Amino acid sequence: MNEFIETKDVHLYYGEKEALKGINLSFPARGINALIGPSGCGKSTYLRTLNRMNDLIPGVTMTGSVQINGQNVYSPKTDTVELRKKVGMVFQQPNPFPFSIYENVTYGLRIAGIKDKQLLDERVEESLKQAAVWDEVKDTLHKSALSLSGGQQQRVCIARVLAVKPDVILLDEPTSALDPVSSGLIEDMLLAIRDNYTIIIVTHNLQQASRISDRTAFFLNGELIESGQTKQIFMQPQKKATDDYISGRFG
Repeated sequence: MNEFIETKDVHLYYGEKEALKGINLSFPARGINALIGPSGCGKSTYLRTLNRMNDLIPGVTMTGSVQINGQNVYSPKTDTVELRKKVGMVFQQPNPFPFSIYENVTYGLRIAGIKDKQLLDERVEESLKQAAVWDEVKDTLHKSALSLSGGQQQRVCIARVLAVKPDVILLDEPTSALDPVSSGLIEDMLLAIRDNYTIIIVTHNLQQASRISDRTAFFLNGELIESGQTKQIFMQPQKKATDDYISGRFG
């Protein structure tokens, strides 16, 4: 299999505390990958190694290698602004900027120097359609994004990531703060775009992981316990800890 993302022997420390203990994990180009495990097991920390978001936290040190499409993410030559355009991130709490829906979606494009109004308009419509929120906001694009519901805000944040045409979309529990209807819309949207992106989603919702992901990785206490095809992980886990977690015996 042609792996698009490869992480080898990734250790990460918050000060003295080892949060990731030698993670070896790869992801193919395109498809949905779920990271599961109890709170504090390293899933979100691992996710943030892929676009160097941990660089923003004081006292973090990391060893090991992260390669995306053959490029060393931690090379001194890596431009983190460019990296985060290619490897976009959606957070647990919707975080729209305090300006209009239109300005939110075009934010990354304007930073990239794109001024052509027709192109911006096209990209806004395309991204909001991909994020399954266009029909709800198309008549109010110049209203504040903060006036939207939580589920709509989250889909606008996803559109903001999609607008810059990333290769990889990282989602850190993107539906945990949302109602079931909004969660369902986001799941359907991810399924609709799965063939165009490498999507990695951290989720506490095992039903969500089993419903939408192609592959699943189970983390526990900073270690990768098991990874593989989602069906295999859920139906025939190889490790007892995976079986215990999936069957609800802990976590």
